Amino acid sequence: MNRIFTSNFRRFSSAARTKLTLCTEKDGVRNIVLNNPKMRNALSLEMMQDILGDLTHNLEDKSLRVIVLSSVESPVFSAGHNLKELAPDKSQDVHREVFRLANRLMLAMIEAPVPVIGKVDGLAAAAGCQLIANCDMVVCSSRSSFSTPGANFGVFCSTPGVAVARKVSRMKAAQMLFTGLPVDAEEALNCGLVSSVVPPEELDGAVEKVCTAICSKSRPVIAIGKKFFYQQIEMGTKMAFEAAGEVMVQNLAEPDGQEGVRSFVEKRKPQWSHRGSKND
Repeated sequence: MNRIFTSNFRRFSSAARTKLTLCTEKDGVRNIVLNNPKMRNALSLEMMQDILGDLTHNLEDKSLRVIVLSSVESPVFSAGHNLKELAPDKSQDVHREVFRLANRLMLAMIEAPVPVIGKVDGLAAAAGCQLIANCDMVVCSSRSSFSTPGANFGVFCSTPGVAVARKVSRMKAAQMLFTGLPVDAEEALNCGLVSSVVPPEELDGAVEKVCTAICSKSRPVIAIGKKFFYQQIEMGTKMAFEAAGEVMVQNLAEPDGQEGVRSFVEKRKPQWSHRGSKND
């Protein structure tokens, strides 16, 4: 259920090995597609390197407005880490490298100045569920499901649990982590793991609608808002309100902040410059 554009787009060059992702960009939307269905799109070291490279490539480009993370059409969005890299015959240094790289990828998604949208049509399990839980929003098909089944294999999903527990209630996170039982799309919506659920045939259109809405906004305004959104989650309520007020004052001083207020007063459509005050 992925629409990969074949004209008027930028295709990023691949490394010497065959890349495990497809990455295209058109009209401000960067599509990163997990493309290793034979391995159930496992988040191997190579797969994570490719996603991270695609995600962080040329982020300062003002034409980039949103990133969509999806997979090739398959029953599985991502089955999680490649367990061969976590096998007993691998050293602890290898194991640590897997989780260090995963942490870098998850943090890069949060720190990206543009929204990252998860587009899911299938199963997102273990670290695959972690990947989705780190997206700013997730649109999934009604046939999707989500699980953290690591305890079934003797490895508790501790790192996926960090992301999941920050999206759903403590009890729902505990249920997912302790039982390994999957939740379906509707349950994922109800508990806050995804932002919307649509029939499979409507998935492309639903994601496109969200991307269009984001692209109509000022890039620096969205960047300011995203950065503070994650900062305030870690604050107490009183501190968050105080900090938010200062952020809004700074936002109003931005060229696009001023243009937005002016256009509202003048009852016209805003003309965004997409320039931050530091770029004047």
